[in-house]
Amino acid sequence: MEKNRLIEKDPKPRKDDLIVIGGAGGFIGGALVRYFHDKGFTRIRGADKKPLPEWYQRVPGVECLTMDLSEEANCKRVCEGAVEVYNLAADMGGMGFIERFRVECLRSILINTHMIESAYRAGARRYFFSSSACAYNTQLQQDSKVTALKESDAYPAMAERGYGWEKLVSEMFCQEYWAERGLKATIARFHNVYGPWGTWDGGREKAPAAICRKAIQAIDSGDHSISIWGDGHQTRSFMYIDDCTKGIDRIMHCDKLLATPINLGSSELVSINDLVSKVEKVAGIKLKRSYDLTAPRGVAGRNSDNTFIKQVLGWEPSTTLDHGLRETYAWIKEQYHSRKKGKRVVE
Repeated sequence: MEKNRLIEKDPKPRKDDLIVIGGAGGFIGGALVRYFHDKGFTRIRGADKKPLPEWYQRVPGVECLTMDLSEEANCKRVCEGAVEVYNLAADMGGMGFIERFRVECLRSILINTHMIESAYRAGARRYFFSSSACAYNTQLQQDSKVTALKESDAYPAMAERGYGWEKLVSEMFCQEYWAERGLKATIARFHNVYGPWGTWDGGREKAPAAICRKAIQAIDSGDHSISIWGDGHQTRSFMYIDDCTKGIDRIMHCDKLLATPINLGSSELVSINDLVSKVEKVAGIKLKRSYDLTAPRGVAGRNSDNTFIKQVLGWEPSTTLDHGLRETYAWIKEQYHSRKKGKRVVE
């Protein structure tokens, strides 16, 4: 009979331990940099292929490297001296992006393989991989009245083409690096993260940001109408960014979750039509709705079963969609009007 592996206890992370965050110029990566900075960590290295002026957030005192992490040499440089490595780097976006650019999504597997090998060779104590609910079997997501997805529902495998398969295969790398090489790797399957400092225009944005932007445009233009992708009956859960960063920290430092994929998402299910209604309430507007049935719309329904995360961590994402949308709408509104004035903004 196979024996349980003895897990050596790590020393408590010190504030001067080097934390490396791949994808630090993006939405979640940038928020995670700020999260650790605000917790008092003094040595944070962020890397992203975007030029520095295009990073979503820049945090004072953080080492920022413009590097394409799909190249092995860059991953080695980024992981030098790291105690903990958080890999959030990927070519991705909302459904409009991941359905149209599957090759770009699949190529992110280069980032994942080079980053975990570089973290291992650098002697990092812990490694975090940002997976996605797109790794789940799509055949279980054909009804808008979906049963919430539990972690075991990824198999038998039938992941979202492109992006979902990249995530599922990379999860296996994390599991094998722990089993064979002893690297303490953790895996979180994100469910639709949104909030301030996120993408809100240009094709990579997710539904909450897109609908907020469309409502702001409708008010600004006087044309009180909105085009909705699909029939509006699709259902999703959406996780606020602050819950995401807290969850990453808790998952990374829980030995019970080594090499064990876990949902990180809200269990508050909402239809896209209901999401529009919530944004209308925040914006103080009533929009005339039209439906684009030719637009990308993804699976019919997807929700996070949070039984496991509550069992292991005694915690789950709890920010209500109403609260998160108010914060997100206010931030996008400010960005929208700043852009109209010719100022540089996050998009």
